[in-house]
Amino acid sequence: MLLAAGSAVTLAASGGSAASAAGTTAQISDVQHACAAAAPAGHAECLALVRTDVISQRGLLPDATPTGYGPRSLQAAYGLASAAAVAGHGETVAIVDAFDDPKAAADLAVYRAQYGLPACTVASGCFTKVSQAGGGSLPPPDTGWAEEISLDLDMVSAVCPNCHILLVEADDSADTSLGAAVNEAVKLGARFISNSYGGSETTSSSLNADYNHPGVAITASAGDSGYGMEFPAASPFVTAVGGTSLTRNSGVSRGWTEKVWGNGTSGAGGDGTGSGCSAAEQKPAWQADAGCSHRTVADVSAVADPGTGVAVYDSYQEPGWMIFGGTSVSSPIIAATFALGGRPSPGTYPASYPYAHPARLFDVTSGSDGGCGTYLCTARAGYDGPTGLGTPDGTAAFSRAGPTVRVTSPGNQASLKGTRIAPLTIKASDSSPGQRLKFTASGLPAGLRISSAGVIRGIPTARRLNHVTVTATDGTGASGTARFRWPVLSRGLVTSGLPGKCMAARHGGIAAGTPVQIARCSSARSRQWQLSDEPGNRAVVIELVKAVRRSGPEGGCVTVRHGHTASGSKVAGERCSNTRSQQWTIGRHGHLVGVKSGKCLTDPGAGPAGTQLEIAHCRPRHRQHWALP
Repeated sequence: MLLAAGSAVTLAASGGSAASAAGTTAQISDVQHACAAAAPAGHAECLALVRTDVISQRGLLPDATPTGYGPRSLQAAYGLASAAAVAGHGETVAIVDAFDDPKAAADLAVYRAQYGLPACTVASGCFTKVSQAGGGSLPPPDTGWAEEISLDLDMVSAVCPNCHILLVEADDSADTSLGAAVNEAVKLGARFISNSYGGSETTSSSLNADYNHPGVAITASAGDSGYGMEFPAASPFVTAVGGTSLTRNSGVSRGWTEKVWGNGTSGAGGDGTGSGCSAAEQKPAWQADAGCSHRTVADVSAVADPGTGVAVYDSYQEPGWMIFGGTSVSSPIIAATFALGGRPSPGTYPASYPYAHPARLFDVTSGSDGGCGTYLCTARAGYDGPTGLGTPDGTAAFSRAGPTVRVTSPGNQASLKGTRIAPLTIKASDSSPGQRLKFTASGLPAGLRISSAGVIRGIPTARRLNHVTVTATDGTGASGTARFRWPVLSRGLVTSGLPGKCMAARHGGIAAGTPVQIARCSSARSRQWQLSDEPGNRAVVIELVKAVRRSGPEGGCVTVRHGHTASGSKVAGERCSNTRSQQWTIGRHGHLVGVKSGKCLTDPGAGPAGTQLEIAHCRPRHRQHWALP
């Protein structure tokens, strides 16, 4: 065991009570910044604060519990235990930081193993680390930013243990590099991104594009220097996350109490969470506080006081288990809470979601982060600057069902090749009023088209069994689909390779067992056949047109009688039953090959009218050649 600046965890015997490193407020002299306290212009500093007054130890602690809040405490405090147990599968939370943490994967494994969380490894695909360009050529390491990375990874793990984690390491702490890393995270598919850093907002407007990603929940730390604004938290496109002091309290039904993290004794530059009114950024539509005509920070909040801090494991030039605070804690907690709430609706800004559900947050009503004299630095009932609308009470405030588009299936269709269809209008509904739906379709029969209004028109040009998907999409990106079959049939003569000869039903009969024979071609109904494609085996069924749609014992489908497969077996009209004896594939040389027998439909008399057709071994002969309508 060792004691050093930058180390920060006391230990408690397994089953005992941890010493109160989380729950008693540390003095300012007992805390240090992980990164340089003042970033140069155009750069950001990480916002992790490290406790320096406690003892640390390296590696797994089988007989002790790290002091500082762990996953169970955080989930309990914010009503997330049920969601954390089942939600987050398939979602990726991205962490954007500067420089490299060479021990990120190994330290993450220790943290998760210590608390019994499922493993999240590179090999399993759960954890991925890339540069701001998306590749494996990583930036140089940095001790302070490595602490920040460990903190961020551990907080996402604590709140959303089923989530995948993407770590995007910017080349350096320049605003442009960090913005590029955010864009890369979106490019790689993350829909939840945490940014635990901040810098001056004086040039923030020019950087807003990097954080403007509708349909992606992007969180940003509000700052650790008390009342005052930082970027990217000032951006109207992100969820700005303030900080609280979180303590256990058995005297209230929740079991926890919170107040603003801050000493409240000064104006701008005091100790505690950042908050305030932007001098440059426009107010987003979902903010309605009257005391600031521009963007107000924060939106929501979570624990950030290092005196009630969280346990983190970092072994890159550090002793291992440490206690951290700062709004670097609260930002990844909120990003992971968004992930538990489900993927954001396309085209929406998740920063707006809590404003639609303020009653589903714990309202923080006491404390201050400065001496401004207004709600911009002092907690009150409802919205205030330091804590926004409050802290998570489950996931309801961090999810949005979004518009629901439902497309009504018209049912399976059927059309004739070469015959214009009656216009078919696809109907759909949208739960979001005033939305205009745009229709598209795939798998339509050749020759048919769908308009953007959902009307299908045209003339089918090819016999085929088509599988159609119609999609309706509204202006928010919400969509719905309907799927159905659309066979295109063909009708006409089935002509032999022998001149002037066609397939016919003897005497035009439709009784079961009526011989199918060769006859002179004419327009007689006994010579008119309908062909339909069967699903799965690329076969056709040939049915006498006059027997179509009849019920009862009539026989209309060309069938090898009794299911026989030997050469010479006779072919007759039988009741259509879609058996393999009634299915024919189109082979080389115009052959019709029985699916069951593997033999070809044949005119054994080579031309005389009245000869009943049969099956025989396939040969390149005219008597086995057929042209289909």
